[in-house]
Amino acid sequence: MTVGQVLPRSHGDLPAGPADLGTARLSLTRTAAAAETLLAGLGDPVHRSPQQRAEAAAAVDATRALRIAFMDAHAEAVYDELTERRSSHLRLAELARTAAVRFPGLVPTEEQLAAERGRAQSHKEGHEIDQGIFFSRVLRSPSAGAHLLDAMLRPTPGALALLPEFTKTGKTELRSVTVERTGAVTHLTMCRDDSLNAEDDQQVDDMETAVDLVLLDPATEVGVLRGGVMSHPRYRGRRVFSAGINLKALHGGGISLVDFLLRRELGYLHKLIRGVAVEGAADWRRPTVDKPWVAVVDGFAIGGGAQLLLLFDHVIAASDAYVSLPAAQEGIIPGVANFRLTRSVGPRLARQVILEGRRIHASEPAARLLIDEVHEPAGLDAAVTAGAERLRGSAVLANRRMLNLAEEPVDQLRSYLAEFALQQALRLYDADVLDKVGRFSAASAGKAGPGR
Repeated sequence: MTVGQVLPRSHGDLPAGPADLGTARLSLTRTAAAAETLLAGLGDPVHRSPQQRAEAAAAVDATRALRIAFMDAHAEAVYDELTERRSSHLRLAELARTAAVRFPGLVPTEEQLAAERGRAQSHKEGHEIDQGIFFSRVLRSPSAGAHLLDAMLRPTPGALALLPEFTKTGKTELRSVTVERTGAVTHLTMCRDDSLNAEDDQQVDDMETAVDLVLLDPATEVGVLRGGVMSHPRYRGRRVFSAGINLKALHGGGISLVDFLLRRELGYLHKLIRGVAVEGAADWRRPTVDKPWVAVVDGFAIGGGAQLLLLFDHVIAASDAYVSLPAAQEGIIPGVANFRLTRSVGPRLARQVILEGRRIHASEPAARLLIDEVHEPAGLDAAVTAGAERLRGSAVLANRRMLNLAEEPVDQLRSYLAEFALQQALRLYDADVLDKVGRFSAASAGKAGPGR
């Protein structure tokens, strides 16, 4: 069976008019099923011959072109059906699961994703790219995209379950983050001590829960994020902020598009800026519950760690710390940093950091564009206490909201995220990324360092 036998000859074979949603859905389902039959007949991706790989790529590309045509014509109708005319606020993973059931062939099924999850990144079929297509088109829609952003500002079930105990005791220990309130300030400590706080799906989940607890806790006025003391051989006994994405997990297929790369941006990172939305908790004066944040950089803030600094109201760093965004070396897109970094450091320095891998050391003048205060390591604790105290007060809250609105209008963020959803999905499965990640993973296995 060839590509031409199982797939439509052109986009015109897929009804695209608004009135043709039912027919278009059926055509897409049949086309996707035929493509899957063809792929199954070609065997496991890693064992395919060059000719079989070319045939698989042709079938996949043709089907994806039809998915894009379908979503370009019907994105809002699809989203309305999935969310019961936007009466339900489905998070990313829920939306993808529902779409797989209601629109077969549009996004991968749970079974397809589960089969992929056990494979190394380079051995996967790449079904997550279809999720990237889906979310890019949902986010492109001003109405559907805005609704999804609002849905992602709601607290996680895990945070709501932990909140009563946290409000009483002021302390919660998650697998990768500890949360502890001292007075009116709550400290989040990233404690992946064996991996230099390199992020994976688990840490993204824990961080969103922790951020929700800070925002929902009535006794907390300011949140502080800092890295904990490491057990990693090279940094044992020292604090480290973040080594960015966990490249070993990425190489092993453990970094997901939806639960890591998209959830991170639309979830806890977005909440750091705009707060958390809770039905009945916010009144007409404030659509969300938000609070000011302080970041404390010990050691280094690499990749995702550097992205975090762009969101904080006040950044304090040790004199021997540095910041870097090695996106070009890793081959992936550094989240929303491409959108945010230029306004902080200017276009020339942003390109040097993102495209050329320039490190910015806390001791150099350029660091003042990203860091508010630099202290010797022994003086950081006192600086944190003073910095958090300055951010208390309702006037600070009102003004930070207006600053964030001016610096990052929601609609501009939505447009960026729409393109990011697709481009990052494509990068995850590009040959150069798979090669780079494999080399980074091998190199980091042979040395005691952050792996970059």
